[in-house]
This record gives sequence, C-alpha cells and structure tokens, in this order.
Amino acid sequence: MSIPTTVGVNAPRLSVFLGPSLPVEQAREHLPGAEFLPPVERGDIDALMARADPPTHIGIVDGKFLQSFSISPKEILKAMDRGVRMYGSSSMGALRAAELDVFGMTGIGTVYDMYASGEIEDDDEVAITFDSEVMRLICEPMVNIRVATAEAVRREIVEPKYADLFLETAKALYFPQRTRAAALHEVKGRMPEEQRMALASFLRSPEAPDAKGEDAARLLDVMRRAAEDVPPPADSRGAA
Repeated sequence: MSIPTTVGVNAPRLSVFLGPSLPVEQAREHLPGAEFLPPVERGDIDALMARADPPTHIGIVDGKFLQSFSISPKEILKAMDRGVRMYGSSSMGALRAAELDVFGMTGIGTVYDMYASGEIEDDDEVAITFDSEVMRLICEPMVNIRVATAEAVRREIVEPKYADLFLETAKALYFPQRTRAAALHEVKGRMPEEQRMALASFLRSPEAPDAKGEDAARLLDVMRRAAEDVPPPADSRGAA
C-alpha cells in the first residue's frame, strides 16, 4: 500500500531528512509518497512546521555536523509538542533519538541501539564527509566499520584481538580521512598478513553489513507502517 500523495485533512504527511546513508531511489521504494529532503541542519524542522500543512511524521536519518549548525534537541521537541511523530536512525537521527527517546522520539536500528546502550558515545562514530552534489561518501563512518568488523569476528574470519587492533587504528584516524582501506594500511605489519587480508576481503564484499543504510531502510519501513495503520496526530497549534 502506498502513502497517499494528495494532502487532505486526515492524510499523513511524511518528510524524511536523508543523505548519503541510503540512495533516495532506494528510499522511495520503502516509503513511496514521502518528501525526501537533504541532511537536516538547524532551522529545517522549524521551517517545516511553519508550513500551512506541516508534516505529521518526520524521519531524521542524516544531518550536517561541521559545515552548519546541527539540529538541536529543542527544535525536535517543539515539533513533537505539536503532535508530530519523530523517528531517528543511522546517523544524526540515531544520535538525537538516543537523547530524546525518553520524550517519545522513536529510535530505530543498530546504530541507535549502540548509542542508547552506551556502547558508543562519540559523534565521530557516524560523522562523515560527502559530496553534497551527488551524496557520495568521501570517507566511511566508524560505526559501519565497527559493525562490519564485528560480523567478521562472528564468522571467525578474523581473531578478536586483531579485530580490536584494527578498530583502534580506524578510530585513531581523523574522521574525514577514515576509510577501511586506510585503517588496513595502517595495521600492515602489526597483525598477521593472512588475518589482515582475510578481513580486507570480507570488508570489500557485499556480505559486509552496511549498518547506516540498513537502519535507514528500517526507519522508512516503520514510518510507512505507522502512516498506514495509525491516524495522524492532531496539530496542537493554538492549544493552551
């Protein structure tokens, strides 16, 4: 079932802030009829809420960190106070959902779970640089490297102690320069070559998980089900 594209009084209106975590063409397959916007920055949600027909559901996947002020928890909470259902995953969305889940923001996916549990804390776990024209990654998110390496350990492709060395090395790289290839180069000579090459082969393979992309797809699926099954919340503008 597709989300209605004609906005009426009771029609759900869905907006999603999405960047390099998932190509928009794939995103539309998961959530047809939604409005897809570039990575969120401060003021973007306020602008959505100033519309005559503001969204009833907002998803945050990607957001800006360095080149602009990042979206504030306060701005998200203001929209939620007006009845908007807010969802977060993958990147900036996972960060903010881990901070605001106690207020009703819905966090989705592996990256959110890692932040919410305290397994990871730093912003640089999800921070990346990208070509904004084509949404092409220039570096790789630490959290993706971390989740893929954990899968390599689970499959017994690499020993845990060498996986830890690789992750420590990747984490030590400045995030705009962080890639799996760069980290693998840095550990050359510091771990058995067969272990390094086995890990490299797995990380290049399609079997290596893409945590941010998979979480983004899950968020869109959750939003689709919520919009199809549940009446949208009433706008509380003007309420005392």
